[in-house]
Amino acid sequence: MSLIVQKFGGTSVADCEKILAAARKAIRAHQDGHQVVMVVSAMGKQTDQLIQLANQITDRPAAREMDMLLSTGEQVSVSLMAMAIHSLGYNAVSLTGAQIGIRTDAIHTKARIKSISTDRLRQLLDQGNIVIAAGFQGIDEHLDITTLGRGGSDTTAVALAAVLDADACEIYTDVDGVYTTDPRVLPEARQVDRISYDEMLELASLGASVMHNRSIEFAKKFGVPIHVRSSFSDAPGSMIVAESESDDRPVCGAAVTKNEARISVLGVPDRPGVSLQIFSRVAERNVTVDMIVQNVSEAGNADISFTVPRDELRITLEAVQEAIDSLGTGRITHDDNVSKVSVVGLGMANQTGVAEKMFAALAAEKINIQMISTSEIKISVLVERDAALPALRAVHAAFELAKKPATSSAVETGSRESADAADVASRLQGVDMEDLMLDDVTLDETQGRVTISGLPDIPGIAAHVFREVAASGIVVDMIVQSHDSHADHASLSFTVPRDQVASAAAVARRLADEFFCGGTSSEPEIAKLSVSGVGLRSNTGVAIRMFRALADAGVNVDMVNTSEVRVNVVADGKEGAAALASLKAAFADALR
Repeated sequence: MSLIVQKFGGTSVADCEKILAAARKAIRAHQDGHQVVMVVSAMGKQTDQLIQLANQITDRPAAREMDMLLSTGEQVSVSLMAMAIHSLGYNAVSLTGAQIGIRTDAIHTKARIKSISTDRLRQLLDQGNIVIAAGFQGIDEHLDITTLGRGGSDTTAVALAAVLDADACEIYTDVDGVYTTDPRVLPEARQVDRISYDEMLELASLGASVMHNRSIEFAKKFGVPIHVRSSFSDAPGSMIVAESESDDRPVCGAAVTKNEARISVLGVPDRPGVSLQIFSRVAERNVTVDMIVQNVSEAGNADISFTVPRDELRITLEAVQEAIDSLGTGRITHDDNVSKVSVVGLGMANQTGVAEKMFAALAAEKINIQMISTSEIKISVLVERDAALPALRAVHAAFELAKKPATSSAVETGSRESADAADVASRLQGVDMEDLMLDDVTLDETQGRVTISGLPDIPGIAAHVFREVAASGIVVDMIVQSHDSHADHASLSFTVPRDQVASAAAVARRLADEFFCGGTSSEPEIAKLSVSGVGLRSNTGVAIRMFRALADAGVNVDMVNTSEVRVNVVADGKEGAAALASLKAAFADALR
């Protein structure tokens, strides 16, 4: 008998009428011969209301007690859902995360799933019950209730689909699928038929509100196809699977992360281990760092900029100040009035000019770019918060995302038959389910680096630079732009094929003269080291392990950029082999 996991979010169970409607969907699947597990979120805004209650008591509630409080929201929902199914004449059993056997680590409010017991679930299903599981929660080794973080019900649903070897995982929400951007923000957004795990992973982490990024990590790791559908209609929805919607388009979607904060650590020593000192202290506070931009040094000093969620700025500044005190030098600047705008697409790995087009679209709207970070399938820029919506609209239009691609393939229903069942089973044995899993650690010795320092911090600069670079027939890979708000200038570095470094350096010198910049530098032989896999962002220690391994090997880091599926660092070309060996040793336990 086939098994389906259905997840209903807060808006889908916001009142008793909607709970009954969700119950009918589960019953219809049961009538069609499927075993059904429902994963249910708290009703409507109930979680927000519980948080408000806590904040009326104290502005720093204990994390353990917050988990005790917030877990009650899902307990209300699952019990009402079971009552609804009973009232319609069918058998149902509601279970909390602890009753299911969802074991997590002990990091309250941000717990990660270690294992899930399936014995009780299978017994109840075999008895003909529809099982209603409380999303968002589990229990740690001390039997304390834990929660998985906002959006954690998605993670519960996909994790249950993985361990139960479900035939389908249906995510019911208040929109009828995955869109090119949030349709509640841009009405011109288009629903996509299909999107790849990697693309959805990037978009989920960037603020696309349809799916929780950790749930997509589970789906990719364990080969779970996800069907995103509307709770309020029978529209076909969107599939999240291994393949993208179109091979021709470089960009499949755009997203904005509004409530970001930027921290810049300026004038720190340019030597191995400095990044480790900074980010290890941030990681100790369980802060999720987003963009990391480290540019090449000037006069023996380096600047490192990164972003964190706005509500975690205070504890992050405390951590960075500790690092500065330890180093004995450097200064900190920060800005909590910034947003990140990104475009994502598997196709950009094979097409040139994507960054140039994005920067030109922003320049046309006179939107200034504070930071730039690129990866193989993502380009992110940091802008003032007031410019976030115009920036999103500009890039969405520039890549014609409202138009359906001409070569779009039909939506597929999804199946786990294509996944290697034995491989999936082996990955579920003897490891924590949310452990880091790497595809590869690689060294690219085909590139060089060019840097322009002291660029004026005004709209259109990046667009002009890369228009000139493209006009010279130069292919650009990594782009990193850092920002010094006090000096009103930016430093821009990019990597190009080694045989084009001289040409790119000449273009850079011409641009430096045009803008009366501080100067240029180039390095014809760099080592680009990449760690790729699943869980790079949600496992906050990945960058730390990289920095520690490189510091122990005496390798200095010149550039850094990050994404959901890959972390890239640039070091001196002569240190490539030693750096690769150190990273492979550091991540040996995570490599497939």
